[in-house]
Amino acid sequence: MFPRQHELRIIEVPTPTMVGERDVTVRTREVGICGTDREILELKHGAPPPGSDRLIFGHEALGEVVAVGSGVRSLEVGDLVAITVRRPCTVPTCVACRTGRQDLCITGAFRERGIKEADGFLTEIVVEDEQNLVRIPKMLAEVGVLVEPLSVAAKAAFELESILRRYPWEPTNLRALVLGAGPIGLLAAMMLVAQDIDTFVYSLEPKGSDRARLVESFGGEYVSARDTQLDELTGRIGKVDIIFEAVGHAGVAFGSLETLAPNGVAIFSGLPGGMKPTDVQLDDIMRHMVLQNQVLFGTVNAARSAFATAVHQLEQFMTLFPAAVRGLITERVELEGAPEMLHKPRGIKQVVTMAA
Repeated sequence: MFPRQHELRIIEVPTPTMVGERDVTVRTREVGICGTDREILELKHGAPPPGSDRLIFGHEALGEVVAVGSGVRSLEVGDLVAITVRRPCTVPTCVACRTGRQDLCITGAFRERGIKEADGFLTEIVVEDEQNLVRIPKMLAEVGVLVEPLSVAAKAAFELESILRRYPWEPTNLRALVLGAGPIGLLAAMMLVAQDIDTFVYSLEPKGSDRARLVESFGGEYVSARDTQLDELTGRIGKVDIIFEAVGHAGVAFGSLETLAPNGVAIFSGLPGGMKPTDVQLDDIMRHMVLQNQVLFGTVNAARSAFATAVHQLEQFMTLFPAAVRGLITERVELEGAPEMLHKPRGIKQVVTMAA
């Protein structure tokens, strides 16, 4: 992507080489395309590496190790890997980045591969430090590209578990609402169902659509916004203990909080892209959150530990509902088809195949 010219091109770039003893050379096998990529294409956010006039796309990657440095201990040639996205800032006082938790960076000066000031993975060869790679079992080869989006939900689940510990009782019979039936929303719903949480997915697609059937196939209940307005949702499904927002629309996100039960937890993962003001009754929201001990937090990107958790969760999903997991990936194209794919979203998860 050349932001100044607003052009998307397939170009030749020099093959990167290993320079450190912990470097690993990875051949990219697949790269997932998501809404963030399209927002960068629309110049809503994102930035090329310093001194460069272009940004290589791709932050959802599945790769294969083809060479390792002399100091690499956790990986070997032939391993499949997911590549983490965010790189730490260089500010000495940022305790988050200095301890390997750049997902919690306090300066905002981090870099993100394929998004912000660092090239992404939509290229044949990638060289990365061992610590930025997470091994994926060969059994997950056909769905391993889903690890990065699932890591967002995995991070949220870890924080949710910490919050639920505040209860002086063991929380059981929990109910959840997922807003949005995109890849992250569907993966979050699978995660909740796998934890025996009664899960509703609320999205724009009609009842009987492919996404609705997918939700029902793994044990969730689908509610279409075409049949149930947001202010009717509580009457339709009752109160829920957990809300996972994955639509990136402030009106829907905050409007859904009426459905949150006392002591409930709401998780926001989307980034609003609109510039128009949203009409939300904040007084009622604030009153409910204070009087009913509710919690609202945001989750973005993910630490290496969340990627590792996502790998284990994906293994669990492939045991519980393999057809549904495979059904998330609805289109694969080779690199030559990537520009059209970026311009024309279709299905649920679109993937660029770089190598077999």
